[in-house]
Amino acid sequence: MAGSLNKVQLIGRLGADPEIKQMVNGKNVARLSIATSQSWKDKNSGERKEKTEWHRIVIFNEGLVGVVQQYLKKGANVYIEGQLSTRKWKDESTGQDKYSTEVILQGYNSNLTMLDGRNKNENSNLVSENKSSLPDDNLNQDKNDLDDEIPF
Repeated sequence: MAGSLNKVQLIGRLGADPEIKQMVNGKNVARLSIATSQSWKDKNSGERKEKTEWHRIVIFNEGLVGVVQQYLKKGANVYIEGQLSTRKWKDESTGQDKYSTEVILQGYNSNLTMLDGRNKNENSNLVSENKSSLPDDNLNQDKNDLDDEIPF
């Protein structure tokens, strides 16, 4: 259908450590639960209110699954871009049809960006403190002089 778009963008925090499972085809899939919150001041009471929404994220993109597995932990702040998908399944205990709506990340139309800063805390989600994980360069440059900031 021309003129339609299925795109979801979220910024939120992981409510639990990512769940990595292997599919029957041998490839890994990552499942995340992300919380987004909105807050406001109640006009009648002046009290601060907050509402949290939980989003199920399923990542099929192999490169992103590797990043999730290695770097993301509960509480990580992330930007997610994917497509909304609703799937139907049968509840084995009741036999009733159930529906789950998820944000799917697969192919080129998906994005996951870790938003936590490198010095936020010891659980930082960026490769930063372990400079020995960087490839050796042939310039005999001191590893402490490496610039972690990318100018673009």
